[in-house]
Amino acid sequence: MTDLTDATERREHILRAAVRQGLLDPERSLLAGFVDLDGVARTVGALRAAFPGSLSVLHAFAAKANSLVPVLAELREHGMGCEVATGGELARALAAGFPPERIVFDSPAKTRAELEWALELGVAINADNFQELDRIDSILAGRDPASRIGVRVNPQVGGGTIAAMSTATRTSKFGIPLSDPDSRREVLRAFRDRPWLTWVHTHAGSQGCPLDLMARGVAEAVSFADEVNRALGRRQVTGIDIGGGLPVNFADDEVTPGFGTYVDLLREHAPDLFSGRYGIVTEFGRAVLAKNGFTAAYVEYTKTAGGRPIALTHAGVQVATRTVFAPEAWPLRITAHAPDGGAKHGSPVRQDIAGPACFAGDLLARDRALPLLEPGDLVVLPDTGAYYFSTPFHYNSLPEPAVYGVRVDGDGRVAFTLVRPAQDPYELTAPDGRTVLAHRPGGLVRH
Repeated sequence: MTDLTDATERREHILRAAVRQGLLDPERSLLAGFVDLDGVARTVGALRAAFPGSLSVLHAFAAKANSLVPVLAELREHGMGCEVATGGELARALAAGFPPERIVFDSPAKTRAELEWALELGVAINADNFQELDRIDSILAGRDPASRIGVRVNPQVGGGTIAAMSTATRTSKFGIPLSDPDSRREVLRAFRDRPWLTWVHTHAGSQGCPLDLMARGVAEAVSFADEVNRALGRRQVTGIDIGGGLPVNFADDEVTPGFGTYVDLLREHAPDLFSGRYGIVTEFGRAVLAKNGFTAAYVEYTKTAGGRPIALTHAGVQVATRTVFAPEAWPLRITAHAPDGGAKHGSPVRQDIAGPACFAGDLLARDRALPLLEPGDLVVLPDTGAYYFSTPFHYNSLPEPAVYGVRVDGDGRVAFTLVRPAQDPYELTAPDGRTVLAHRPGGLVRH
């Protein structure tokens, strides 16, 4: 039996196997993403265990965090639902086999066509605003919906350290604000006029938001649901969608905060959520997948400028968009590896780790202390299972990297499953979608 419970050792073990099996190659496969499917199973188990088994809870994975269909299908097999924010994500959730009743559609800008589609399928919908409710009225035309429908409310409890990730500020674009003049009364009226409106949804934010603030946002939603039911004299609101947003520790391999820690705070701030009166939906994404994935890329060249070494790698803005454009908010760890995947050793040298894109800001790290990198070495970006390689940015026509699912058996044998093939950067397509020609080094291939 091989003990690979240490995250660092496990990544290196997987990386070595990827090199041996040719999934990473300095001439043909310069960059790849890896999803640890064993880790995904453990994380989903921890999420389910954090909530009392006596409650009706649907854990809907936030597809935006990793919308690759085989990954979504894996999560479905572990009993999760799926939260989607666009028609495209809805299509991917359906392709992954999620039943419509286990899909939740959230978006501040749902089109009429998207709403008609979701209502026809019976997908749960959280309406973002009063105009959307009016649009749903017109689509239903007096019919009772097959879908479970709720309203997203903004508890206006404040923001965290990353403004772009804070969705419960006073002026957030999401949901109907509860504290604005007359707004609360209008939402109450919306529930009274629509007996099919049976859920309340909130989501205070994600990375950079303290758990206490998130829990207070949920408490406001539960309090409002109680208020609706009291005002109407009936149990119309039957469920609370508490959103997701659990922050991820990007500083080291420790998984913190845990789901259990958040549930403890929810018990403190919103005890009625656990009363059994309400069904619960969660929408965790980053917390499920970030630490269960990593990116690996080759170093192509090294140089020195202004006295500082620079390693030019094949991982940059196309797979680490947030880190490149907002490095203070989204710093990533980087580990240095020899060409065979083994960890590099030696005295740390302060150096820049740069990507391949043609602009000066394409840097994964500035002045980072690592063993001195050389051409042919590999760099690994841990904690990138969510939002990074799964959501590429096509700057400079940089291709989408291959993504592999990984399982390791008790004897240490590593099995890879192709999740997404590497994009051929030289294939071009006609406006009708046909491949018409392929420019490649050494010649032109016509189709």
